[in-house]
Amino acid sequence: MADIIPFDRRDGSLWFDGKLVPWRDAQIHLLTHGLHYASSVFEGERLYSGRIYRLEEHTARLFESARILGMEIPYTEDEINKATLAAVGAQDFTDAYIRPVVWRGSEQMSVAAPNATIHVAIAVWQWPSYFDVQQKLKGIRLELSRWKRPAPDTAPTKAKAAGLYMICTMSKHEAEARGYNDAMMLDYRGYVAEATGANIFFAKDGELHTPIADCFLNGITRQSVIALARARQIKVHERHIELEELAGFDECFLTGSAAEVTPVSEIAQYKFRPAALCELMMKAYDEDVHAPKSSVKLAG
Repeated sequence: MADIIPFDRRDGSLWFDGKLVPWRDAQIHLLTHGLHYASSVFEGERLYSGRIYRLEEHTARLFESARILGMEIPYTEDEINKATLAAVGAQDFTDAYIRPVVWRGSEQMSVAAPNATIHVAIAVWQWPSYFDVQQKLKGIRLELSRWKRPAPDTAPTKAKAAGLYMICTMSKHEAEARGYNDAMMLDYRGYVAEATGANIFFAKDGELHTPIADCFLNGITRQSVIALARARQIKVHERHIELEELAGFDECFLTGSAAEVTPVSEIAQYKFRPAALCELMMKAYDEDVHAPKSSVKLAG
């Protein structure tokens, strides 16, 4: 922990409400509505070899998340795309992580805050891999979380909203405290859902199985991996998966902008061995993110 530089003490610049500002000067007030009431949405994007992977799709989802939470972003999607490129240019990285975030400001401090200003910021920093590289190649270990993904009529599950990640943080903290890398969550019905910040895939007999994203985020990386698999004639089944079915799968991996494609070796009592399909999808995704332009269209 001693070598970690706190985010508020880093150098460089970031994009904040229409202009580039010194990183350390990007401050908000204690009574910001987004801090107290989770009225905030965000994105996670990656820069590979100087190119942002699926920038337009991420920006479109940012706007849709804001719309779902009743927040009108005071910029166009094109302006946010250009702002993202400006934020990347200011940091002068060729490989990095990008975090656009939208939140309600400090004009009103109550549950209802219709007159609060909508703010937007875009930060860029270097973040090589969500999981340790050596552990990633062997397969990470997941605990089964005691928290479940909520039903669509109880939370805005189609938005990448900050408040939805509270149970993810709690799940991951509990898992790490017991020696696991992450946790897998079930949904409100008891079906397999996802990890705390990534979607999940299973392999059996040369085919892939992944939960239907009907109460959690349909990740952009998830959609890319489905498209990449189908382009290689690999059958992908999007369906409800019972927990007990995990005993019959051979391989497992996670997908996400931060996680990329990460093999899994263990989920609670269920064991997996990263093999051909994990290796193929890791390679296919790596080639796609480093290509001048993605060779596949997103799977819906």
